[in-house]
Formats: sequence, structure tokens, C-alpha cells
Amino acid sequence: MPQFSKDDVKFLAEEKLYTGFFSMKKYRYQHRRYQGDWSPVVEREIFERGNAVGVLLFDKEKDHFVLVEQCRPGALPGAGSPWLLEIVAGMVEKGEAPEEVAFREAAEEAGCDIEKLIPMPGYWVSPGGTTEYVDLFLGLVDSDSVAEFAGLETEHEDIKVLVLERDALIESLQQGHINNAMAIIAVQWFLMNEKRLEL
Repeated sequence: MPQFSKDDVKFLAEEKLYTGFFSMKKYRYQHRRYQGDWSPVVEREIFERGNAVGVLLFDKEKDHFVLVEQCRPGALPGAGSPWLLEIVAGMVEKGEAPEEVAFREAAEEAGCDIEKLIPMPGYWVSPGGTTEYVDLFLGLVDSDSVAEFAGLETEHEDIKVLVLERDALIESLQQGHINNAMAIIAVQWFLMNEKRLEL
């Protein structure tokens, strides 16, 4: 456990810098230091994206995994394809519980219903620069019921739904074809902890 808690931070000010699809703020704060004193005033620009939910969809009867593929603007500057192999995911809307997002996104992005939802550990995406936190889940589904293509027209989504056998999933991970943090974390955690889960 960390030595310090939220009580060891003096939050001094918050300034709104930009508001659009996402937003930027500037935080001013001080925090206790390991030497026993307080830090100088720290100023940081913070990307306010909101929190997200990711769901690794798994058909335990067939040992198949359901992933999605879509074009991602953040990957456009890279040398590889910006079409990424991902788990189902979405942003948490105001008043929504993470579990509600999981069920909604499975229907919207993969065209399937989750039969059982199992929590996995969540994580901070990049806490040095953004407040985004991701809740992860394992969703048990019938892989025969998924759509071939999915997504909401209103969100300009054009999603291809893929059903992968276990060996193909592991090979995709090992070969770097799964190259985004959310999917890597979810798949690796599941493979490491599968035997102790009550599926």
C-alpha cells in the first residue's frame, strides 16, 4: 500500500483550459514528500477524457474470444495500421454504473448479450497526464450470436467483430497484433487468473 493518502495532497486550484469532445484543465497542488516536508506548488495540464469500461467477451463452451476491430485516430501517426484489435469498450456516461456500460457496449459493438459479468482489476490509463480510469470486466457470451459488423452510426463507428480461438488470441498477443493497453491487460489478466474464476 502507498505510504501516503489523498489527505496528503493540498489541492489549490483548477483552471479550465479547453472544452470540446474532450477537455483540458490545469491543476495546482502540493503533496507531502518522502523526506517529510511539502513539495513546491506543482502545476500540471491534465487531459479530462472521462472514465471508460472494457469487456473481454469469452465463450466458455467453445473456448472462443470475441474482439472488435476499428480505425483509431490516436494510432494514425504510427507506422502500422490504425485499425486496432480491441476488446469491447466505451465511455461511462453521467449517472451510469460501469456494469451498465459493459452490457450496453457489448450490444452496440458486438451485437451480443452478456450472460454473466465478472469484474477484473481496473487501472489508471496514464495518471501523469489524464484522469481516465478503466473498469475491466470479463463477459461470458455465446459467440454464435455476435454480429459480423456493428457500431453506432451516430458515433461514426464502423466495427468488424472477430471470433478467435484461444490459440489465435494468444498468437495475436505474442505477435503484437493486439497492441493497445486495454486489450493486453484484459487478455493477460484473464489467462493468468482463469483457473480461479467461477465461470
